[in-house]
Amino acid sequence: MVMSGEKPGPRTAADAAEGGDAAAPMSLRERKKRLTYQAVSDAAIALFLERGFDKVSVAEIAAAADISKPTLFRYFPAKEDLALHRFADHEDESARVVAGRAEDESPLDALRRHYLDGLERRDPVTGLCDVPQVLAFHRLLYGTPSLVARLYGYQSRSEAALARVLGDRAADRLAAGQIIAVLRILSLENWQRISEGRSADQVYADAVEAAEQGFAQLRSGLEA
Repeated sequence: MVMSGEKPGPRTAADAAEGGDAAAPMSLRERKKRLTYQAVSDAAIALFLERGFDKVSVAEIAAAADISKPTLFRYFPAKEDLALHRFADHEDESARVVAGRAEDESPLDALRRHYLDGLERRDPVTGLCDVPQVLAFHRLLYGTPSLVARLYGYQSRSEAALARVLGDRAADRLAAGQIIAVLRILSLENWQRISEGRSADQVYADAVEAAEQGFAQLRSGLEA
């Protein structure tokens, strides 16, 4: 079964190159590269929040980050990626959760546990976060059509990464698509409730109930 408790085999060198290895030490060059990514993205987001995504040019972002436009594009191929850099580390999150689960835990149980833990921690990725800066960023994201469109690309890569961990058969790709869709909808609904003026604490119980319903529907469909 696609959602059975059988764990995938050991990661190959190609897997590590593609998805990264959290246990591997990071080189000084890689640390500097990541710091640059973060600094440039932070500068861009500050400008986007102040003036709006469409009213800020790439040249202005490069100047604010004290780099040239060609250098900026080496780090971020598209302007939208400057705003969505925060999602990059989460692209393979579901895949990592499934790959790192306990021997006796099914993929779906691992993902449910991880998502409920995120709700409890008020992880911004779950949408259940009322920190003003996070709310401002989410308003920027969901209020900018080009960013929403670009976000779907990130989610497509999340599906692909999860499908590979599940086995990359047709049934696995179908399962991954359903799982990522459920996580996206749950998180979007949490953000919408908070954007209407409710606090994260007020939304928490409803968010947990919705998550349980979502995973129950996945389980009935994928583990039948």
